[in-house]
Amino acid sequence: MAEEYVRRIYGELRDKPFDREVLDRFSRQMRGRGIVCDIGCGPGHVARYLHDRGVRAWGLDLSANMLAHARRLNHGIQFIQGDVLKLGVADGAWAGIAAFYCICNLPPADLPAAFAEMRRVLRPGGLLLLSFHIGDEVKHLDEWWGFAVSLDFYFYPIASVRAGLERAGFEVVEVAEREPYPDVEHPSRRGYAMCRA
Repeated sequence: MAEEYVRRIYGELRDKPFDREVLDRFSRQMRGRGIVCDIGCGPGHVARYLHDRGVRAWGLDLSANMLAHARRLNHGIQFIQGDVLKLGVADGAWAGIAAFYCICNLPPADLPAAFAEMRRVLRPGGLLLLSFHIGDEVKHLDEWWGFAVSLDFYFYPIASVRAGLERAGFEVVEVAEREPYPDVEHPSRRGYAMCRA
């Protein structure tokens, strides 16, 4: 279903002014500081947004098919295959990480490893911008946009995400939340955490 995902998601930032504002602020802090990786990049629209604002953005995703779309759509940006639980880059390799909804498919038991990996690959003072669905539930899908799937989406309370980030060694600089944009996205509240390594 990668093509349908790309069709629906690639242009989504144009209808999400809060997300653009958060990414603009992140971009201003990250310009000229080194590689910023968009983890769970999907079709690469967040990496493209950062790149277009002067950030040296990379993208990383588990799906080879999604990465093929990302490379086709975003010339001039490096995309690599990888797993957030085992990123496969050196300690302190990146200046920043944008992780937009990359934890939504991770069960709670995997969050400590994911946060520890993000912390490991950031250089001292590096920034993580994390977004997630707010809640305390698991939404299982057997069908998505007309495709048969078996997917679990995990929603997390802000307090538990913050505590997990702090346990991994991050300083949580700022937390924000917003209501969903009707007719644009799944109707869940969204959380954003800006963190310093």
